[in-house]
Amino acid sequence: MMEIKEVKDVHSAEKVARLADIVWREHYDGILAADQIDYMLDKFQSASAVQEQINNGTSYYLVRDDGMGVGYFAIEPQQGLMFISKLYLIKAARGIGYGRSCVRFIEEQAAQRKLGIMRLTVNRKNSTSVAVYKKLGFSIVGEGSVDIGGGFSMDDYYMEKAVKLK
Repeated sequence: MMEIKEVKDVHSAEKVARLADIVWREHYDGILAADQIDYMLDKFQSASAVQEQINNGTSYYLVRDDGMGVGYFAIEPQQGLMFISKLYLIKAARGIGYGRSCVRFIEEQAAQRKLGIMRLTVNRKNSTSVAVYKKLGFSIVGEGSVDIGGGFSMDDYYMEKAVKLK
């Protein structure tokens, strides 16, 4: 049974970092160079980076199935929208409804805060994820390239989905 649990302590931030290391290597192999994956994991998904993001207002959630971590996501309420900064599932948990459940949970969080749009970024070469997000109701609304340091950039699509407000 799937469970979503907010990350609030260092131990849980370490779980996120361990999951990130697994998921990113599974998913980005062939999309990003190995040295860029290593750089981004260290800069954005290490336990200390996750904890710093939480301290600065990002909410992280672990996705578990029968107590085992199968993924995580992070959201940031911003002016007029809910930004989905991360949404990752291990390979074995993809395609069986967990992603849809996570998006539904995020949509509920956005609606409670009266935020009418969910926005995310996705690597332009990540055609599988782009297709999944489109199936979940997101549309591409733009694209851009952001220098993230270390000689690397993120070349992303910006995708949005309207949230039904109650």
